[in-house]
Amino acid sequence: MLILENTQTRLSLKSGSTLTLDKTSGKITLQRKLLFWQKKPVEKPLSEVVAVSVDAGVDRASGVEICHTMVIFKAGDAWALPATDKNEAKGNATAIRDFLHLPLGS
Repeated sequence: MLILENTQTRLSLKSGSTLTLDKTSGKITLQRKLLFWQKKPVEKPLSEVVAVSVDAGVDRASGVEICHTMVIFKAGDAWALPATDKNEAKGNATAIRDFLHLPLGS
């Protein structure tokens, strides 16, 4: 993911979809894109984020490792943010954790 903005009050990441964490509004927003069309943004309160982790799996057909940065919420649901490799997913997770002051193990 490309970091579009990283200030004390706002973090914005882009990888196909755009994830924006805004402390001023207290919201996390995921702007999804499907082919050429922008889908309606999904919003949740920042206070609902409980953990950020890296999810890695192997595509059975090609044997390629597929990684996602996972933003996990209190209700148990999660948003999966695609990454090109495990290092990028870890970097994204670290950036989000640092911004939200979440512990390393989350």
